[in-house]
Amino acid sequence: MPDIDSHIQLGHGSGGEMMQTLLEELFLPWFGQPFPGGMADSAILPVTKLLPAFTTDSYVIDPIIFPGGNIGTLAVCGTVNDLAVTGAKPKYISAGFIIEEGFPTAVLREIIKSMAEEAGKAGVKIITGDTKVVEKGKVDKIFINTTGIGYLEEKHFHIHRGSNAVAGDIIITNGYIGDHSIAVLSAREEFDFASPAISDCSSLAGMIGNVLAQTDGVRWMRDITRGGLATVICDLVDSKDFGAKLMEEDIPVRESVETACDMLGYDPLYLANEGKVLMVVDRNEADKVLQIMKQDPTGKDAAVIGELTGSNHGEALLYTGIGGGSRLLHPLPGEQLPRIC
Repeated sequence: MPDIDSHIQLGHGSGGEMMQTLLEELFLPWFGQPFPGGMADSAILPVTKLLPAFTTDSYVIDPIIFPGGNIGTLAVCGTVNDLAVTGAKPKYISAGFIIEEGFPTAVLREIIKSMAEEAGKAGVKIITGDTKVVEKGKVDKIFINTTGIGYLEEKHFHIHRGSNAVAGDIIITNGYIGDHSIAVLSAREEFDFASPAISDCSSLAGMIGNVLAQTDGVRWMRDITRGGLATVICDLVDSKDFGAKLMEEDIPVRESVETACDMLGYDPLYLANEGKVLMVVDRNEADKVLQIMKQDPTGKDAAVIGELTGSNHGEALLYTGIGGGSRLLHPLPGEQLPRIC
């Protein structure tokens, strides 16, 4: 069988000998054989009595390598986090690759390696996938589609709907917001900020799993990706019989991100993140949740940033701390930063 070439060719997506070489030399050394019995067109999953959670996403980020990660890291973290914030324990991921003819094999190898390493950290297995190669110019370098499956206990089923959330609940996030968007934008546009931003791209499954294992106080969770923190909190309170109050001075934002936002005209509250969760918890459990989060590297900067209120039903207010003023938050109306994930 021929050795893998330095650049991807159309034949690597043909289903024949070249594709087999690609699988054996690049994918299998890192992803491995998911289950005994060899490669097949479908992965057969073990039966469980737990409730299944299922998600899918596509990743088209530009640039594909950025400070703090690459498109492969992002694909695994994004899928894992989508499952984890529903209260599920992520277990399995599929990965579909659409690759441009001429794409450097060495870069593909690094992406695959990153995916395998991140999956290992998150405790998930990449168990099936697909590879297509298209003519040069028909796709921008590489796109990745992932599907994730996890399982959750019935007692956590309310979390994804927020059906148990009530006025008085505390709002917590696990750290600084906006890092990912500014890191990617800086790499794309080659901005030379004095303090370069690094993406927060990381799997939150471990931290969230620890919280759920040690307390039943979590009412709702959502990962703060596209649309940013403001859009996520607006989604929660929309048409509800409670509102939200956020304290601007308590929301963690790095000085470097604030500086970049001031220069570029962005609001950190609307920037995408890839390692941040917004969590609503029972007031009586808030201190415990915060302590558990801070014990994990992805939650060491966790902070209480607000609460749900019995007034301003269906609205999210940001209190600025300047003369007791506040402003009404709205969902992001359109695309602020394209191809951020």
